[in-house]
Amino acid sequence: MSEISNDTAAIREGEELDQAKLEPFLRDSLNLPDGEYGIEQFPGGHSNLTYVVKIGDTEMVVRRPPFGSTVKAAHDMSREYRILTALHPVYSPAPKPLVFCEDHSILGADFYAMERIDGLVMRKVTPSDIEFTPDLVREVCVNSAKNLAALHSIDWREVGLESLQRKNSTFVCRQVEGWAKRYEASKTHDFKEVEEVLQWCLANIPPDSGEVMIHNDYKFDNMLQDRNDISKIVGLLDWEMSTIGDPLFDLGCALSYWTNPEDDDPERTGCFIHGLPGAITREEFAAIYGDAMGLDVSNMNYYYVFAAVKLAVINQQIYFRYHTGLTKDERFAKMPPGIENLGKRAASFIESGGI
Repeated sequence: MSEISNDTAAIREGEELDQAKLEPFLRDSLNLPDGEYGIEQFPGGHSNLTYVVKIGDTEMVVRRPPFGSTVKAAHDMSREYRILTALHPVYSPAPKPLVFCEDHSILGADFYAMERIDGLVMRKVTPSDIEFTPDLVREVCVNSAKNLAALHSIDWREVGLESLQRKNSTFVCRQVEGWAKRYEASKTHDFKEVEEVLQWCLANIPPDSGEVMIHNDYKFDNMLQDRNDISKIVGLLDWEMSTIGDPLFDLGCALSYWTNPEDDDPERTGCFIHGLPGAITREEFAAIYGDAMGLDVSNMNYYYVFAAVKLAVINQQIYFRYHTGLTKDERFAKMPPGIENLGKRAASFIESGGI
């Protein structure tokens, strides 16, 4: 087995792949008959499982649904593959897809392989080999806002993604009602604030502000920065929730991961950049994005509140899989307090009216 990289780790117990079937499939499909084979797992993430495979000098990423998942629509590998196939030629941060497999005799589920992009994911620890001056920090943050606008500016009809559009229904209404139902279906505790915020969101649904290609999980954890110029984004990962939807909805999602200096929990987003001199605030991020898109972003409170409670529901769904024994991943055991805190945070912003 060849060495892959220090970004990965040994495969978690219960998430092993059938190497005797996967290896020949990838070699044959991608015409890679020669070269040493190796596989490890990306240890982060709570949803779709992601592995890096190396065959000779070729590295690729393999994605498959989590074991034991009962929410099929949230883990549609063919949909992810189709989106990347359409986006990569016009939006370079979208990874290039390589091969899709619907033969469940290989891994027991649909899966696909895509190119591995070399880049730095910015998480909790500040890299020691990079000098983050205030100007560089600001440039990183500003480029993140502009990159979201670049994604939203893509002509999704022109690239063949019309099938993602849901006609005869409003996007925000569908999302809010859908996530409220998902919470009820995965409920394990009585989280008072989560339930109250969901009811507030259901009672105050705004009209859609437009239709764009949205990522729906836009954050530094899902970005790859250029190792030679950390201000540039070379990759955007985890497209499982992407669709055609409201741009302000996606902006709200991005803001829900963004930490301001006055926030009580500076570790909430898991990215060091928010705590460095030069970092922009949520309000500044929204203004930069709004200028790039020509959109009014003066009232983002609803979208921010809903994005926060949506995170609570996503975590609840993940915890539900652990609670019911569908996964053995011990990372999920301590999720309930975080779910409760997200509900309280969302509730506090209903009261403040800000972001």
